[in-house]
Amino acid sequence: MKKEIRKSVIAGSWYPGRPDVLRRDIEDYFQLVPDMRIDGDILALISPHAGYMYSGQIAAHAYKLIRGEKYDAVFVVGPSHRVAFHGVSVYPQGGYETPLGVIPVDEISAREIIFSSNVIKDIPAAHMQEHSVEIQLPFLQIALGDFSFVPLVMGDQNENTCRELARIINQVARKKKVLVVGSSDLSHFHDYREAKKLDDVAIRYLEKADAEGLLVSLRNDSTEACGGGPMAVAMLATRGLGAVKSKIMKYANSGDVTGDKSSVVGYVSAVFYR
Repeated sequence: MKKEIRKSVIAGSWYPGRPDVLRRDIEDYFQLVPDMRIDGDILALISPHAGYMYSGQIAAHAYKLIRGEKYDAVFVVGPSHRVAFHGVSVYPQGGYETPLGVIPVDEISAREIIFSSNVIKDIPAAHMQEHSVEIQLPFLQIALGDFSFVPLVMGDQNENTCRELARIINQVARKKKVLVVGSSDLSHFHDYREAKKLDDVAIRYLEKADAEGLLVSLRNDSTEACGGGPMAVAMLATRGLGAVKSKIMKYANSGDVTGDKSSVVGYVSAVFYR
């Protein structure tokens, strides 16, 4: 059976297309992150999915903390921006390619996931043009070295879908050292002051590792996040594995980068650990 390699669709635009430049940029981001340690095992992280010029430094604050770690299973969960569908799509075999090489899919875990729930489906189109999973991968490649992973794209981000996906990941991850990456930006296209107000609500729930509170605040529009579902899944899936502690690593918005504060996008990175 031919193993499908999903080619990069954002290399050279959202992040550098040349491997030497990409590696150097990520190393430079890591250099700018103050050295610190988390007293525990990091099982989940939240990272933005904008172009690296806007959010790479925010992402680096979380990814630097897992540098050199080894995980038995890695799950990267992102929202669908381009394809509408119900449930969650898993990319079940082959790999994802970035300029730094091909990351193989953890086919055993992917197969277990797809057979465990009718919410999880194989919808190749959900992955072909989607950036929210791919944007995380070069950081993971630099931080972890060789690893395999399960790419998951959420078509629905309602509470039932979040809970079901989290349950399945938790079930597959039992007795393994796992990392779940929730890919999300925060508020979109408000002025700087309003964005900060909205983003502070989401950050408060991330600080408390309160997935339920986050989902309620998203539902009643007191905060915004295009990957609110993936953030909740990351927290819910690893809470049962003991990741009840959290730390916000870095917050900023696009206005901090461009200087244009009239219409901004918010970014946060965070880790959850036991």
